[in-house]
Amino acid sequence: MKRLFSIIIVLAAVMTANAQEKYKTLKDITYISADDTSAYRRERCKLDINMPVGKKGFKTIVWFHGGGLEGGNKEFRPELMNSGIAQVAPNYRLFPRCKCPDYTRDAAAAVAWTIKHIAEYGGDPTQVYVGGHSAGGYLTLMLALDKRYLAEYGVDADSIKGYFPVSGQCATHYTIRKERKISFTLPIVDNMSPLNNARKLGTNLTIITGDRRLEQMARYEENLYLKSVLEGMGNKYIPVHELSGFDHGTVLAPAGLMIRDIIRNDK
Repeated sequence: MKRLFSIIIVLAAVMTANAQEKYKTLKDITYISADDTSAYRRERCKLDINMPVGKKGFKTIVWFHGGGLEGGNKEFRPELMNSGIAQVAPNYRLFPRCKCPDYTRDAAAAVAWTIKHIAEYGGDPTQVYVGGHSAGGYLTLMLALDKRYLAEYGVDADSIKGYFPVSGQCATHYTIRKERKISFTLPIVDNMSPLNNARKLGTNLTIITGDRRLEQMARYEENLYLKSVLEGMGNKYIPVHELSGFDHGTVLAPAGLMIRDIIRNDK
């Protein structure tokens, strides 16, 4: 039933597109400096773009794939296809071929590339959003909360129009614990965790998770705690959307539709 529901809402998203609007996809654009000679970084640090044709000033979301920081590949979310919103889908380096925080630096480089180049394709660099699922949600949160990553590439984290982490880990990611040979279940909150980098935000953050009964261990609770910490620091209301009946994987389809609608209606 959940699978059928996911298929139906994705089809509905596509059917609502303007039939006259055309889209194109560009693949495997390198987003790091030509001076970077690291073979693995040059292999992984590429992105794809799906965007409207003949349209100016469109909004863009940079979407980071999941995979536990150990797997996965760049992807376009079907819920956002043909919606008037461009998607930038980067790959990033993966553990164990890279170490913490190389993947976060790659994510920052991909967002910075988008800010600096999307106008060349017709997009509005002031209307760039960042989102991702699971490991991609973790990367999204780290870029939003630890301003040093984007600052390394000359971008203010608060210049991003909005962040959409879906089922992101808010404590130190379990793959980082694995790298350090720390127990998967032992809660660690250090400078590699979104929680430890909570700050007063100058942009929007929308948190989405699956059902607390079905999500990965403590995933909903960590996100709820992050909300409480951020609001306790003086941030305005931080929404946490718990999507009832959806687990860690199936949450993606309804989350994608929610993100699509928020971006469309954002002024």
